[in-house]
Amino acid sequence: MSEHILAVDTTHEFGSLALLCGLETIEEVLLHSPDGFGQILFERIGQLFERHGWKADDVECFAAASGPGSFTGVRVGLACVKGLAEATGKPVAAVSNLAAIATFGSAALRATVLDARRGAVYGAVYDAHGAAVCREVVMPFAGWLDTLPAGDLEFVSTDFSPFGAALAGTRFADAPITTAPRALAAAIGRMAYERLRAGRAEDPAAIDANYVRLADAQLFWKES
Repeated sequence: MSEHILAVDTTHEFGSLALLCGLETIEEVLLHSPDGFGQILFERIGQLFERHGWKADDVECFAAASGPGSFTGVRVGLACVKGLAEATGKPVAAVSNLAAIATFGSAALRATVLDARRGAVYGAVYDAHGAAVCREVVMPFAGWLDTLPAGDLEFVSTDFSPFGAALAGTRFADAPITTAPRALAAAIGRMAYERLRAGRAEDPAAIDANYVRLADAQLFWKES
């Protein structure tokens, strides 16, 4: 029987849940909670399990988006899958949002970007195999463009509209733009399945958040 995966993304205002059997998505649910997901997440997971006759013990690997994104949101998703994995004795996979977004591209080089607010973006570049070509950073969009490699490159984002005008007059003015869905849980689950099959799923104690904006993350922890 194919491995059962539960994937969770709570890193932004629009989150998602997904159940998968191997690479097949059984159901993906888009969540919207401007006030955070802590108060609704386990209830929604329980409803999802009930619709398909699953229990937590049936899951072979738990997966969560590890960021970048809302610091509280990242913590909520990771804490959820860590708790479920520890309770059931199963492994986990923490998957970068930017890496998950790259799976919706089709070019050899995929520049993935998310709005980081404060005039900055989270950005990275991946190849067609999912390997990082340029590490994940947070910086102004125009400055990020200057760091991107030469060659045919595709931009992939859940919402590129804030950035499109900034491409005019640059070497990327004619670059293709692909819109990834706001619901990323299924993509995160597929990446988790590949890690599980390769023996690279982890002990829940080993996974950590991917804040990228480290200085802000440290400040947040001190203030919370």
